[in-house]
Amino acid sequence: MEDFEQIVAKNLVYLRKQKKLTQGEVAERLKYSDKTVSKWENGEAVPDVETLLNISKLYGVSLNEIVDGPIWERKVVASKEEIKQSHNKFIISLLAISLVWILATTFYVYANISFDLNLWISFIWAVPVSFVLAIIFNAIWGRRFFTFVYVSFFMWTFITSLFITLIEFQVWPLFLLGIPGQIAIILWSGLKPKKKK
Repeated sequence: MEDFEQIVAKNLVYLRKQKKLTQGEVAERLKYSDKTVSKWENGEAVPDVETLLNISKLYGVSLNEIVDGPIWERKVVASKEEIKQSHNKFIISLLAISLVWILATTFYVYANISFDLNLWISFIWAVPVSFVLAIIFNAIWGRRFFTFVYVSFFMWTFITSLFITLIEFQVWPLFLLGIPGQIAIILWSGLKPKKKK
């Protein structure tokens, strides 16, 4: 088992590289010489507690993370867990969206068998409904950027579905509604999100 100095040294190197800082930049921010930072990272010396607290603030980690075992091993485990959770969230979102298509297919088959109706339009309307679900699931656990993408796709697929449904009435001007709508979405995406406390 590695000794305390080596664990702290390797953690300091790992954290500095994660922040893409040089030893000189770290030294400047902590008001030490780069030679001192080099000694810390080589395990030749350990910073005092106050300096370790300042280092933890600089790197955005707790003091405990710096001194309690190899941080890179914990980060790898956490990263694998995050990937697993992200994968599961993606699959759950796709399952919910697939339910829309199962319902659209069921509706189509039922209308075809029971009433001899060819309601292919149910598949057209399944597209904007799918984007509604994508927006909902993205709001729960997705990235902000994708919200604007999904809202844009929803708006254009909804207008297209409406157009196809009402095509005999020459409603092509519906697409003009999408222009100010798209501008509004772009402006909305430019708003800075509120920082969490």
